[in-house]
Amino acid sequence: MRSKLIPVEEAIGHVLPHDVTMIVPGQFKGARFKKGHIIREEDIPILKACGKDHIYILELEPDELHEDEVALRLARACCGEGVTFSPEVREGKVIFKAERDGLFKVETEAVFRINLLGEISLSTKHNNLWVKKGDQLAGGRAIPLVVKESLVKEVERICSEYSQGVLRVLPRKVNSAGLVITGNEVFYGRIEDAFAPRLMPKLQSFGLNVLGPLFAPDDREFIRSSIDDLFNRGAEVVLVTGGMSVDPDDVTRLAIQDLNPDHYVYGTPVLPGNMFLYASLGDRVVLGIPACAMFFKITILDLILPRVLVGERITREDIARLGHGGFCYNCSECRYPICPFGKAC
Repeated sequence: MRSKLIPVEEAIGHVLPHDVTMIVPGQFKGARFKKGHIIREEDIPILKACGKDHIYILELEPDELHEDEVALRLARACCGEGVTFSPEVREGKVIFKAERDGLFKVETEAVFRINLLGEISLSTKHNNLWVKKGDQLAGGRAIPLVVKESLVKEVERICSEYSQGVLRVLPRKVNSAGLVITGNEVFYGRIEDAFAPRLMPKLQSFGLNVLGPLFAPDDREFIRSSIDDLFNRGAEVVLVTGGMSVDPDDVTRLAIQDLNPDHYVYGTPVLPGNMFLYASLGDRVVLGIPACAMFFKITILDLILPRVLVGERITREDIARLGHGGFCYNCSECRYPICPFGKAC
């Protein structure tokens, strides 16, 4: 990269190596053109008004790229399904956005490898975050004004190892959810149910058609039959509340076992939510919701449900990884998901 002095009329298409200050007495003083700006024909009279008849410009070597081109190539390399970016790159920076509602997925190892190169930056929101169409997801940029093309090609090579893209937004695949409220105390009218007022709005916020709630006593066969009923009515995921502890009257998890799930995980290293249960029966899923969901706004359910809704199958390994970061801060004012809860993985 070299710089040289030329008349402004000859500077069209060249890159400014420094800010150009403009002063309008009593109105404005500041950078009219930023470092890295590519000079256009319409800029010439403005540069002259800034007192610039001659200007320093950059001449790139054959193996060098301007910061804006670097940002565009980074964006194209990283984008997977459901992610887009603004074509207007400024000061070597590009912003990634969600093309649809869904689950934001980040290949964290790829992000690490890109940032390890040193001259190209990629900053993202957390993996497994539920996002809305238009949400900003990540930002990428060239750190210096000029970057060697070989470095950009290395970024592209890293991204090519991830066939689905480094950044993706997966669409919701589940359209219908069912809700079963268990417990003799609710079924026989001894107390008022506190689960449904918490869970119904949460499910509806994802755009789900909610079937139920059905109410069941602490009866193993009754609970199993209620779950079957909701599946037969079209539910793709069924949430079953209560009866998740080891008390003798708590038979909900046993009723779920009676469905003969092909995958079953009981217990998590997340607080609140230690006694959560996940079970899959082919494409259908049952989630056992412990009592904490009545008292806490955010629990293990908020970490697992979005992943279930896009069709992910949750394993014991997935659950185990949630231990790091899975301890709720119990803030006086909950601002989830703008908090560290469940964000280590």
